[in-house]
Amino acid sequence: MKLAFTYDDHHSAGAEWERRDLKEWLTDIFEAPAVKIEPRCTAAIRQHVETELLNEGWALRINLDQELGLNVFAGKDDIAFQLQTGNMSRAPYDLLKLQYLFQAGRIEIAALALPTHDAAKAIGDNIAYAERVIRELQLFDRVITVPMLVVAFE
Repeated sequence: MKLAFTYDDHHSAGAEWERRDLKEWLTDIFEAPAVKIEPRCTAAIRQHVETELLNEGWALRINLDQELGLNVFAGKDDIAFQLQTGNMSRAPYDLLKLQYLFQAGRIEIAALALPTHDAAKAIGDNIAYAERVIRELQLFDRVITVPMLVVAFE
């Protein structure tokens, strides 16, 4: 696995991640040659990312609502991080959860990591991918207002 690109224009997300000196650290997580992008690799990707986040003091599975069992992948201080390696239908839901945390005043910035289109095709059918999510963020920029960094990996 390697970093393909980032999209950091959504509500000045890149500047906020850089101001906190976290953008390079986050993107470096996706420079992991030992993690191969191939069918059924999502468990390996998730395990690698979880380990990296835990090593830096991040909490996993941040609850939005305990009764409903809704959570995001990880969080630390006023930041939320979501990793999406599943079905494309889950990506807009991830954006909604991150926006909820922002509007509730629980976070100030967020990041969403997804494979590129080509990597998603290698992983499986109908897998969420960064290029589409970026287009959706651009379309819904007045609805999804949380400063969101998108990290694309392949």
